[in-house]
Amino acid sequence: MSKKIVVALGGNALTTRKDFSYKEQEEQVKKTAEVIGDLIRKGYKLIITHGNGPQVGSILIQNEAFPKTEMPLDVCGAESQAQIGYMLQQAIQNETKKKVCTIVTRVLVDHEDSAFSNPEKPIGPFYSKQQSLKFKGKYRLKLIEGKGYRRVVPSPDAKKIIELKQIEKLAEDSIVICCGGGGIPVIKEKGKLKGVRAVIDKDNTAALLAKDLKADLLLILTDVDSVYINYNNPDQKKLKEVSISKARALLAEGQFPNGSMGPKVQAAIKFNKETIITSIDKAEYALQSKAGTVIK
Repeated sequence: MSKKIVVALGGNALTTRKDFSYKEQEEQVKKTAEVIGDLIRKGYKLIITHGNGPQVGSILIQNEAFPKTEMPLDVCGAESQAQIGYMLQQAIQNETKKKVCTIVTRVLVDHEDSAFSNPEKPIGPFYSKQQSLKFKGKYRLKLIEGKGYRRVVPSPDAKKIIELKQIEKLAEDSIVICCGGGGIPVIKEKGKLKGVRAVIDKDNTAALLAKDLKADLLLILTDVDSVYINYNNPDQKKLKEVSISKARALLAEGQFPNGSMGPKVQAAIKFNKETIITSIDKAEYALQSKAGTVIK
């Protein structure tokens, strides 16, 4: 039986962030599709999820330009899922000639999650002090030292993937793209689902997806080739393989910051099975134990 892998795409898998034009994103997605295609041709069964930060940021800028047609954050997430899903779907199908589909995916969160009273997830563009006054009372803004003010929103824990059964069914004979940007966060209110203005971490949801699908492996593809301790310091050290308990201890020590490697290591702990963290260009080597960091 072929190995079932949940692939979490992020960073340079979707854009190099040089000019963020459609053409630039399309070219980068095509390169990503070539890597995905190589894995599929080697017999791996893939379910793909992805980030959406820059794309949602772009949608938010468009919203600010035309406030009368502004959409709430959950709808912006849905827009980005369709946009990125379409680009990946087309590129992967052209590369592999396989059936590929994208599912706009909702993820249940707890309305009492502490994140709602302590929003910390930065989204959208940076603002100068003068620009930030325009949004006073509308958004919660946080000063990022040396960069300016940025909007922050809640980032609650992923509890349940609403479309899980549909994902399972379609994954039987298709490559499925789902849970984009961590999924559209919804809460249950009086027995009905309702979208909320929040962002779920994509790696958090990828871990839940991998767990629910009983995947053999969670493959997190990011901007760096491995996980490091003392990162960007003279004594930085690459980790080739660490146990889940060791990863938990290093996380507690503060080795993996929230804005970078922290959520990826947390996802590996949540999955509680084999996770590989590496860059997209090293994905194939990592599956041969020649690159990346294994957490298991």
